[in-house]
Amino acid sequence: MWLMMAVLSAVFAGLTSILAKCGIRRTDSDLATALRTVVVLVFSWGMAVLAGSAGDATAIGGKSMLFLLLSGAATGASWLCYFKALSLGDVSQVAPVDKMSTVLTVLLAILLFGETANLPFKMSGTALLTAGILTMAGQERTDNTRRGWLPYAVLSAVFAALTSILAKIGITGVESNLGTAIRTGVVLVMAWLVVFLRGKQGQLRSLDRQELGFIALSGLATGASWLCYY
Repeated sequence: MWLMMAVLSAVFAGLTSILAKCGIRRTDSDLATALRTVVVLVFSWGMAVLAGSAGDATAIGGKSMLFLLLSGAATGASWLCYFKALSLGDVSQVAPVDKMSTVLTVLLAILLFGETANLPFKMSGTALLTAGILTMAGQERTDNTRRGWLPYAVLSAVFAALTSILAKIGITGVESNLGTAIRTGVVLVMAWLVVFLRGKQGQLRSLDRQELGFIALSGLATGASWLCYY
């Protein structure tokens, strides 16, 4: 059963990137992130309600809440960078670089949490994964207007890795669905704050309905991926 759920999680995660790319051809990436997060927030709190943990939010300790909030901020930064990278580059290049977060997370877990069990296998797998990512990301387009995606993709990976590490500390004694819902709330505030600080809220009036649909579907795909993963 777990294998089927893991495969479905990967499928929905892949759909997230494809649908997001379809939703930002003309829509600003920051605005798309903010709109998508609304859908994810509803989904994540729905999961917390179904898990029966939504009412436990007020019982979370100060330290756990702090790290959950920091993890949410890192998630928000990662999503903003990821959508910006997608708006500038190809999904087949951006997505692999974003998955460098897995490599960074493993290395940080070893350094910070002493997770050294089966270390040779971990390092061998990490090296192979890194080689594959660099190979896929190295297929650079000749179109010079599309070469600015890489820094944003790298930052997306770095912030995603920080998300995992901070969440690991923050979810001590906190039900995972509730922790995800709280983090998503932070992402929502952060994403809309960026939209308003950059004066992009006026673009809401001229949103392409088809792209808005793809953005919403991208949020649903993210929620479905999380549901299967947990």
